[in-house]
Amino acid sequence: MKISKYQGCGNDFVVVDNRDGRFAANTKQVTFLCDRRFGVGADGLMLLEEDADSDFKMRYFNCDGAESTMCGNGGRCIALFAHHLGIGSMVKNFSGIDGKHTAQLYNIRNSSATVCLEMCDVEVIEQMGDDFFLNTGSPHYVHFCDDPNQENIVEYGRAVRYGELFAEKGGTNVDLVKIVDEGEIYVRTYERGVEDETLSCGTGVTAAAIAAAIKTQSQCRRWRVKTRGGMLTVEFELNGTRAEKISLTGKAVRVFEGEIDYYKTGAFEEEIDYTKSQSESGKVCSCGGHSH
Repeated sequence: MKISKYQGCGNDFVVVDNRDGRFAANTKQVTFLCDRRFGVGADGLMLLEEDADSDFKMRYFNCDGAESTMCGNGGRCIALFAHHLGIGSMVKNFSGIDGKHTAQLYNIRNSSATVCLEMCDVEVIEQMGDDFFLNTGSPHYVHFCDDPNQENIVEYGRAVRYGELFAEKGGTNVDLVKIVDEGEIYVRTYERGVEDETLSCGTGVTAAAIAAAIKTQSQCRRWRVKTRGGMLTVEFELNGTRAEKISLTGKAVRVFEGEIDYYKTGAFEEEIDYTKSQSESGKVCSCGGHSH
């Protein structure tokens, strides 16, 4: 099976052209491909599939194997992947689990491009004390602090993600945010499904920028967002408790293309019981008398 690896600000993905529908993407296959030791290694897996009403359909899976909500960096990467497949023009229209998206490609090089992705509107922005909760395609709890690098993000993220407030809703992603300057923030994100910090999260930086504008009562509508994986830009308009005309811009990169043995991805669910096979074979070798 041919696979590709892409990354956006260090948020990395296995990407598969599934327009023929041959790859079923069960949990075992996805977790294998995303495993950083036994598989390819990635924060998630994306399938590019046929769509009757747009250039293509994007399906996103977390590395735990579960099909998930929208991924902003993934959306930028799959737009570049579509370009490498020769799909559409410099403007890609595609459908995600949260609705329709448009991605504009700029500064195209052989394996990289700057991609501006239009995000879906945010209908409700909920303030919870000094923190915020909003859904930018995926749910995010935004916590402001003096220095995210001094926080144990995994410990804090898990406490919020599995806490009473969000557990019944399937959990949430968690963002630690520092306001650096007018129109500039620094963000670290704990992602559900990965159950760890990722170097960047597209829906997370989008949520953080919108929350920062409301918190600081800033009129700035174009925010620079620094993550551990690089810089992103978030633009939006605010209309009461609603955010509109949201875009996420940053670099997307094709890391490599290759092929992987499809049989090792879990396509065959039946596993060999080697202990049973050895005992049934009756063949004994000289290395300790074990059957083979």
